[in-house]
Amino acid sequence: MTTERPPIRLLYIDDDRGLSRLVQKELGRHGYEVTLAADGDAGVAALDADDFDICALDHYMPGRDGLDVLPDILHRPAPPPVVYVTGAQEGRIAVAALRAGAADYVIKDVSEDFTALLRSALEDALLRRRLERENEEAQEQVRIARDRAEAMLREVNHRVGNSLQLVSTFMSLQLRHMADEGARDALREAQARIEAVAHVHRRLYTSGDMETVDMQAYLDGLVGELTKSLGSDAASPNITLQAEPMRVSTDQAVSLGVIVTELVTNAVKYAYAAGEAGEIRVSLAPDPSGRAILTVEDDGPGLGDGKPKGTGLGGKIITAMASGLRSAVEFDGAHKGVRARLAFDL
Repeated sequence: MTTERPPIRLLYIDDDRGLSRLVQKELGRHGYEVTLAADGDAGVAALDADDFDICALDHYMPGRDGLDVLPDILHRPAPPPVVYVTGAQEGRIAVAALRAGAADYVIKDVSEDFTALLRSALEDALLRRRLERENEEAQEQVRIARDRAEAMLREVNHRVGNSLQLVSTFMSLQLRHMADEGARDALREAQARIEAVAHVHRRLYTSGDMETVDMQAYLDGLVGELTKSLGSDAASPNITLQAEPMRVSTDQAVSLGVIVTELVTNAVKYAYAAGEAGEIRVSLAPDPSGRAILTVEDDGPGLGDGKPKGTGLGGKIITAMASGLRSAVEFDGAHKGVRARLAFDL
């Protein structure tokens, strides 16, 4: 069982009664419901009173011509497309109508060809309008899907960040019940690594950008966390930051945060003797080649045998994170203390 297509509602505005009746009769045979208006004001009144799928507008009419009436039609909310009707020698008027927003134009004459050409122009205008609406609906669906995906991603980052924070809290509770200083140090280092990753997630779900991280703000927060967790007493080294504004990808931010955490942790442990004042400097700046340089340095006794001190786990983590950045951490042997440098592509 097939359902009949509803008639196409056409408003035909023209003071030529004979031609108007011809249009009404001929288009009525092809599924159009034609309403006639004898001038522009009558046409605007008809649009006020009812809804139409499409409109045909003649140029020469008593009172106002079609170019005067066209803006009144098109400035309405959700106006119907308008096919402009003009004489054979009036190409300039047709162009003006198209520029003013008409969907198409038809040359007016009294032959049977006129109604066929008019119907063709009406159907083309209706097809374009339908395609425009379908495109707008498709774009709206894409926007809704994108917004939903971004909201879900924010929620995932929020949950991951909360989970990481929960693990860090458990570690803090465990630290209170541990007497072995070596185990306490290992647990503090693990906690600092988790905080470095958690900090990225906090930045993601509290910002509108889910793809990049503001490194200046991220490192500022990370250094603050490291200062509290690794250097909480007055005799601990002072950790400073000098970072220029730049944005990096989320993956890059995680790798950089873990590298900074490992290097700062190592400097806190080995750069200065217990109770000795000192400074650990973290800096991030672009270089002229379009890359960025991350530096962590101290003024301690230096590397000695040329290798950083530690158990080796931190070094393996640094190497793995730097590899993810397609780079490697280099140590400056000419520096008095330890200066670790990492160059990476932005």
